[in-house]
Amino acid sequence: MTASRTHTLIDTPIGELTLVNTDGVLSGLYMAEHRPSPDRTSFGPRTTEGFDESRTQLDEYFAGERTRFTFPLAPAGTDFQRTVWAALAEIEYGTTCTYTAVATAVGRPTAVRAVAAANARNPLCIVVPCHRVIGSSGKLTGYAGGLERKRLLLDREAAFRRARATHAPV
Repeated sequence: MTASRTHTLIDTPIGELTLVNTDGVLSGLYMAEHRPSPDRTSFGPRTTEGFDESRTQLDEYFAGERTRFTFPLAPAGTDFQRTVWAALAEIEYGTTCTYTAVATAVGRPTAVRAVAAANARNPLCIVVPCHRVIGSSGKLTGYAGGLERKRLLLDREAAFRRARATHAPV
């Protein structure tokens, strides 16, 4: 049995995003200049149906009203990649951690490069917050949407987090 895939495009403060559903569950979220570039011919037909909850939660995230996504996900990857992506989902909103910390969290403290490779293959950017992972020196490192977008996402999250803590508007 072949999986049914569809996709839709949404406008966001960081540009157009492509959302991909597999059998009705979000399996991909890609930016316009996503690197490595996914095979867009595999996305299936374009439709607006079946993306309401994803779209709503992403809108809430960009408005600073949501810090965690709760819709079902279906990322395709190896067992190790899915373990890393699950660890990424635990990184607190508005914070960062290092690849070393993620490697330690998944029980493979010496597998920093493998963690970085799994991070780079995350098919659900933003939802699985790979943008929150930084180099051990504290510098921003690669991001599928580019370092400028990574900085923007981190800055937005930090500002919303500070505002929430002080009850001040952003």
